Formats: sequence, C-alpha cells, structure tokens
Amino acid sequence: MPKVSVIIPSFNCELYIAETINSVLNQSHKNVELIVVDDGSTDLTREIVASFGSSVRLIVQENLGRCAARNHGIHEAGGEFICLLDHDDYWFSDKLALQLAEFQYHPEAGGVYSNFIMWDENPDGQFPSPDSFDLTVYPAGIDADLSGWVYHLFLIDIYMLTSAAMFRAEVFQRCGFYDESLPYSEDWELWLRIVREYPIIKLRRPTTLYRQHPQQGNRVIRDIDYRTELLSRTAKKWGMCSRDGRCLTRRQFHQQLARYYMSFALGHLQYGKRQIAIRSFIKAWFAYPLNLKSLAYIPAALFGWKPKY
Repeated sequence: MPKVSVIIPSFNCELYIAETINSVLNQSHKNVELIVVDDGSTDLTREIVASFGSSVRLIVQENLGRCAARNHGIHEAGGEFICLLDHDDYWFSDKLALQLAEFQYHPEAGGVYSNFIMWDENPDGQFPSPDSFDLTVYPAGIDADLSGWVYHLFLIDIYMLTSAAMFRAEVFQRCGFYDESLPYSEDWELWLRIVREYPIIKLRRPTTLYRQHPQQGNRVIRDIDYRTELLSRTAKKWGMCSRDGRCLTRRQFHQQLARYYMSFALGHLQYGKRQIAIRSFIKAWFAYPLNLKSLAYIPAALFGWKPKY
C-alpha cells in the first residue's frame, strides 16, 4: 500500500473545494496524505477545508500564486508518489489504484496520466453529477501512441492534464519544481523537463473530471504568448528528439508553432487588441511561410474585423 501525497493548491474556491476533497477521500486506495495549500483565500475556502478535520492537512500561505502553492505542497509531501489536483476538479474513485497498478507494471516510468472528461455546466447552471458519467464507454488499457518517451510529442501539444497525473516523488528531486516566475504554461514547462528524463504511461480511460467555468486561468487573454515562447525556447535548448530516437521534423514543429501564433492572434482580435494580433499574425507567417492565410488576416484586422466564437 504505497503512500500517495495529494496536493491541492486552493484560492477562493468555496463553491467547489468540498467536492474536490471528497473525491480524494473516497478513493479506493486509502493510503493517502491529502495536503491543501491555501494561497491567501479571502472567501470561505479555508473554513471549508478545515471542516474536514484531521483527514486533510491545511497549510496557509500568503498569496504567492499557484506555482508557489504547488511547490510548497511538494516540499511538504511524504509519499512515494505525488498527485497535483486543481481545487475545482474531480477524481473517479479508482483513479489512484489504476495509476499505482501501472507503476508496478512499468517501474521505469516517472509518471502515469490518463484521459479526462470536460465537465461542462448544464443549461440550468449545474454540473452533472459525477455518477452520471459511464466510464465503460471508454476503452481501457494504455494509449501506446502517447506513452513511453514522448518529449518530441509534448513539444507540439500538452497532452497531460495536471489533475489527471501521478508522479514518483523522485521525479521532482531530479527534474525540479514549478518555475514560479511563469504566470502561464508553467505545467507544460515542467512536463517537458520530466518527459526528457523519464518515460511516462497514459491510460485511455478517463480518471478525472476537468471542470469548465469562466474563472479558469486558461480562459484569460494575456498580452504575452507564453506558449510559443516556451516551445521555441525549449526546442532551441534541447532539440526535437526523444531519448528513443523519435523526433519531430522542423516542418512539423513550425507548422504547429504557426497554429499557436494564429490562435493567439485571433483571440486578441476578438477583444479588439489589433496591434498584438497583427504582430502575432506576422510571427505565424515567419514560422511557416507556406501558410499565406496568416498574412491575409492582417488587412482584415486593420479594417476592424473580429472573429466570432
């Protein structure tokens, strides 16, 4: 019965934190150390966490950001394995047991992650009950295409959801912790460091509900395209090949980089930030000049066109 440390960074999540905590306490694997690091909440989050008593260890810090809260929890963790669960997501009851089984089968793996389900509100504004999801419609077993040495694949997409992953504790000692200077793409940056050093395993059946709501960080429009900065910097530093010799071609990498520039530009254009959008359209063209569509958007942006989503 290996010990699993579960770390939940919390900030002003009084609406969802109890459901998230209960999904951990209801796991079929019971040797769990649950640590909630509250990052300076000003609502009732801390009181709700404290109401669970000794089953949850509450650590309170000033508002330093999610990365600092996660790192604080990792430093405090005493388990052989570590999970990082966002304060509004939810685990199905066999999540930990399934991942621990894969670690037994694959002692070389540094991490095990899984598919997840987007958890959207119903028209009445309520989230469907977790019991309403039929997991048997999803295939079981391992997704071989996204398992093993996958650094080259993670250079073009972030396939691993933080809440759906489990890591050996040694991974953080070897690969480091979250970069607290990054306001966005901080999880992707850490995953790239990990998958360079360890093979990982992906389960095809979802273990996690990924709650969707307007306050999510990935819905915030930012003036800096942290995603393309991260990927360009990483490819320049470490190249485009995994340890087993599989590589991305330069064309594959730059095509995907151009797509991200385009997505960033269209998002800003929707909010009327034309200068940022035009600069990103130009970067998309430089990344992949064969895609002339990126240039075609520039006059449209100058004349005030906005995309509709």
